[in-house]
Amino acid sequence: MTFDSKSLLSVLLCRSGRRLYALPLTHVRETMRALPIDPVPSKSDFLLGLALIRGVPVPVLDCACLLGSALSTRVSRFVTLTLGERQLALAVDGVIGVRQLSAAALADIAPLLDGCDDGLVQSIATLDAELLLVLRAGRMVPEEMWEALAVGDGAI
Repeated sequence: MTFDSKSLLSVLLCRSGRRLYALPLTHVRETMRALPIDPVPSKSDFLLGLALIRGVPVPVLDCACLLGSALSTRVSRFVTLTLGERQLALAVDGVIGVRQLSAAALADIAPLLDGCDDGLVQSIATLDAELLLVLRAGRMVPEEMWEALAVGDGAI
């Protein structure tokens, strides 16, 4: 992802387990409390099932598992993402809020899929190329950046 060094990007900060994530707000439709999930047969551990969101069955993915951690045990929120004409929900432990991050700050932190198993990334690419594009635009938020963001609503 290429950034203009003076630009700011709005991101949604969320948490799964001990990891913090910054998702580009342009792909986020809404956040909500976790809803009941109906399991579906799947070869992918990260697909939890389908949830009925605003009358539409939406696939729910475990964010922690999707990004290479163990399945989350404390899912309390959904972050719905727009993928073209479709949507899906990421199950996360918590949503922190919207922040502005500078292009320089984003360029210095690791992409969400950095360090993920190549097989997992290939599996995502095979199942949903648009999801892969959204995840590649997201970033891991290191602890020191999180502390600076937690102090205020200003841009970093």
